[in-house]
Amino acid sequence: MCRSSRTLIVAVLMTVLAALPVGPTAAARRDGIANVAHRGASAHAPENTIGAFRLAARMGADLFELDVRETRDHALVLMHDTTLARTTDVESVYPERAPWRVSDFTLKEIRRLDAGSWFGSAFKGARVPTLREALRAMRRTGLGLLLEIKAPHLYPGIERRTALELRRSWEGPLVVQSFDWDAMRAFHGLMPEVPVGLLGTPPAGELPGLASFAVQINPPYRDLTPGYVRAIHAHGMQVFTWTADDPVVMRRLAAYRVDGIITNRPDVLARL
Repeated sequence: MCRSSRTLIVAVLMTVLAALPVGPTAAARRDGIANVAHRGASAHAPENTIGAFRLAARMGADLFELDVRETRDHALVLMHDTTLARTTDVESVYPERAPWRVSDFTLKEIRRLDAGSWFGSAFKGARVPTLREALRAMRRTGLGLLLEIKAPHLYPGIERRTALELRRSWEGPLVVQSFDWDAMRAFHGLMPEVPVGLLGTPPAGELPGLASFAVQINPPYRDLTPGYVRAIHAHGMQVFTWTADDPVVMRRLAAYRVDGIITNRPDVLARL
C-alpha cells in the first residue's frame, strides 16, 4: 500500500470515528482521540461478552475491542486467555480436562460454560459469544470495532476465517490488530481495505517497513513518549495505546497526541 493510500484510510477512519452517534458527547472525541472500550466496558461487566460491549456503547465509547481465538472445531469465539479457566466455570463443568485450553473444546462444549459469574452474581449465565454473535449484536450500535487475533500461530488459518466472518457479519469502522506482525501482514493480503494495527513497540528504525502494510502502531502506554508518537505519525500511521484507566494518565496521553486510548473504563475517558 502506498503512503497516499494509507493516509486516506487513516483520514477516513478518524472522520467516521469522530462522527459516531453513540453515547454522550465526549471531550476525547472532540479532540480526535478515539475512546476504545477494552474487551468492552470490562471494569463494569465481564470482559468479551455482548453485555460488556453494549454497556460500552451506553458509556460513550467510540469503538469496542475484542479478542478472537479458535475452538477445536474451528469456531471463532471471544476469549482473551489461552485457557478458559479465568473467566468461565470450566474447572467445575469439565474438571478432568485441565489445562482447559480453548483449542481443546468444541463450540458446543463451550456453550455450556458460565462466563459471567466470576465477575459478579448479577452476570450469572452470561455466555462466551462467537465472533459472529458479537458482530451481529453490535453492528447497528454505531460503534467501531478493534479486533485482536490472539496467538495466530496456535490456530492455523485463523486469519482467513476471521476475514470471512468480517465480510459476512460486520458493517462499520474496523481495525484488526495482533502481536503477531507476520499474521497481520498475511491478513492485510486477505483484506487490504481493512486497517491493520501492530501491537507492541517496534524500534523507530523499523517503522518505515511496517508502514508498508500497517496503519496503526499500538503500544502499551508506559512505552510512549511524545517523540515516539511523532515518529509514528511521521510515517502516516496512528497510535492506539493501552490500557489506561487513570484520568491523569489519559490526560498525559492526550497531550502526546495519540489517536486512540484503549481503556477498561470508557465512561471515565468520555467524561474527561
